Amino acid sequence: MRLEPVASQTLGRTLGFPAIALALTVLVASLLAMLAGANPLATLGLIVNGALGSKFAVLETLNRATPLIFTGLAVAVAFRARLWNIGAEAQLYAGALVTVLVGTRLGLPGPVAIPVMAMAAVAAGALMLLLPVMLKVRLGVDEVVTTLLLNFIMLLFISMLLEGPLKDPMGMGWPKSEALPRDARLPRIVDGLRLHWGFALGLISAVVVWFIQVRTTLGYEIRAVGLNPEAARFAGIPVRSVLLKTALLSGGLAALAGYSEVAGLKGNLTLDLSPGFGYTGIIVAMLALLHPLGVVVSALFVAGIFVGADSMSRAAEVPTYIADISLATALLFMVVAILMTRFNLVRG
Repeated sequence: MRLEPVASQTLGRTLGFPAIALALTVLVASLLAMLAGANPLATLGLIVNGALGSKFAVLETLNRATPLIFTGLAVAVAFRARLWNIGAEAQLYAGALVTVLVGTRLGLPGPVAIPVMAMAAVAAGALMLLLPVMLKVRLGVDEVVTTLLLNFIMLLFISMLLEGPLKDPMGMGWPKSEALPRDARLPRIVDGLRLHWGFALGLISAVVVWFIQVRTTLGYEIRAVGLNPEAARFAGIPVRSVLLKTALLSGGLAALAGYSEVAGLKGNLTLDLSPGFGYTGIIVAMLALLHPLGVVVSALFVAGIFVGADSMSRAAEVPTYIADISLATALLFMVVAILMTRFNLVRG
């Protein structure tokens, strides 16, 4: 058996295999619910109701989707250029760290602090990815290894800071940083609820990334490098420069996830700020087939599963790990689906 490239992809092929992958994911989730002793249809109904069944549930789903939009966009941008950014978690924490430093140490007034924190966070995340990419283009170092290891290094660095110079002297229990001033936080979209304007920033970022990819020279170069770097180089495209620009864009987007969580939701930096948003962003990007607008839909889908699973667990006493396994399964099925949209399996 071997794989042969598809001569021309049809719309049915492009959408059909991903649809089958999602259907198989639902089937696996149903089987897991049965193994847990629950009614599969009732369990799926509880997940949907928990994610969309009320105004509060919908807003919580949007809230959970916000960091996933940013990390999904970061991964989609990088993967489009075959730059395997596995370090969105480190870039997220870099953005969160700089947000806290700027917001609590510079004493800027709120209307000035909010955009300055955002720009500083983007710069921090961009630099966090720039180093591994420079090692890749200069020395051929595998960016998968370097970006992955930076996740652990960054977490340990944050832990050290929260136990030392950044620790809130008034805080009790779990180490956390000093809280941002109230006027330096992102306003709420809906008064009294937690959804903030970071979600709107995520939507704007998705549109901007889409525009870059389909309407600019950089977007064309990113796609060309991702399809065939040697052919792109032969055509006169500066591959190294494109990879560096991609790194700056990808790292900056991931950092905005940390910025939005600190400035929009939590108000301070803690070691558990992200329950793996950087890694989940990979699933979001793959489910979206690396399309920036699809990332928004994918992030909402994944966030809905997490929020709905929390509600379902309380109502039906079914472990929330079903959601984690379902998403991991969805990623595996989607990888196979993407492969099948591009290749035919033939004998011989």
